[in-house]
Amino acid sequence: MSDAKPLSFSRRDFFVAAGAASVGGIASHLVSKQIDYSGAAQPTAPATQALPAITAPPPSAATSAPQEDVGPVEPPNAQSPDAEVPRATKKLGWAIVGLGKLALEEVLPAFGVAKHARLAALVSGHQDKALQVAEAYGLDPKNVYGYEMFDTIEDNPAVDIVYVILPNSMHAEYTIRGFRAGKHVLCEKPMAPTTDECTRMIAAAKRAGKKLMVAYRLRYEPINQKVIEMCRSKELGPLRTFEASHVQVTRAPNIRLSSKLAGGPLGDIGIYCINAARYVAGEEPVEVTAMMHQPHDDGNFREVPAGYAFTMRFPSGMLAHCDCHFAAAKSARYRVHCADGYIDVDPAFTYEGLELRVNREAGTTRLQVEPVNQFAAEMDHFSLAVMNDTAPLTPGEEGLADVRVIKAIEEAARSGRTVKIGA
Repeated sequence: MSDAKPLSFSRRDFFVAAGAASVGGIASHLVSKQIDYSGAAQPTAPATQALPAITAPPPSAATSAPQEDVGPVEPPNAQSPDAEVPRATKKLGWAIVGLGKLALEEVLPAFGVAKHARLAALVSGHQDKALQVAEAYGLDPKNVYGYEMFDTIEDNPAVDIVYVILPNSMHAEYTIRGFRAGKHVLCEKPMAPTTDECTRMIAAAKRAGKKLMVAYRLRYEPINQKVIEMCRSKELGPLRTFEASHVQVTRAPNIRLSSKLAGGPLGDIGIYCINAARYVAGEEPVEVTAMMHQPHDDGNFREVPAGYAFTMRFPSGMLAHCDCHFAAAKSARYRVHCADGYIDVDPAFTYEGLELRVNREAGTTRLQVEPVNQFAAEMDHFSLAVMNDTAPLTPGEEGLADVRVIKAIEEAARSGRTVKIGA
């Protein structure tokens, strides 16, 4: 690999507008408290000089449990990326594109417990912030890229996979650029604002001969996997209805409230309800109805609706009714009603603390399931898919399927009529 490349950060204005952390050091955010995600002792960070505090973006995602500061981890793999290691323990190199709240608080710490993924590069619009994160994680500064230099990641053999953690409006661009650079890509959800962009992302992966996976972390989480197993086997009889609620309070400034950045509650948190209904049913919805709430006395919702309520009909006859909202007390749950009982997951969409209860005629039982770090689990899954040349569980087609439903719900809410979902 060549010497350190110049950094270019012309997208700084976007991160300021998005409420990204002001640069001034990252030690208090990364070092003040360590969390053990695996049950094992968390590595102790090497001694480094104290850095001034950095203020993280205001907590707003109900998709996570209450946030805590997260401690750094030791470099996940001290070996050369080309070193010969047993296949079962090999770690692929990951580039994290975007250093917002999710990347800083969840994804980067997950490398400390990942078995097949290691941090290899950072891509950010803030040079100083990125370099401080790199220092905290023991990453060579030459592996820090600005957005204008992102394409030169092609020359970095340490990077196998690019993880796109950017606003929805930027997913397609950076996913396609990742494929042009010869890397596999994990893209955050929703996959893109339009079905056309999703289709182009899938086509770009095929042209490049690389794998595309969408970051549906709950598909790699054991409680949701257990629910899928119970529903597939009809342990409680045929599925009748599904209900889900994912709501939170979101206030400006926040990229989720920007129409330009493809924000709004449906793609941000409603997608969890949609995806859960689909994986519980094991089939695709055929039609939807919907209503939206667009308050006129709340400046937070000048550009996007505050909430949606919607229904989905499935070929088997299962009906799903769901709601998502950016101006209501936090809730993140779903229930599957079956002929002989029901399944409750509450909370269902959080990063940790999920609970599963099963109600039968004899009463309600809470099932004990060993938790995992959801981000490490999905990164390990994709790393193994790349190493073994197997299809990931949540490929681009999975992301496209959800976006089709999202667009149908938006149309149904605008028109007030039932909208059928085509293939």
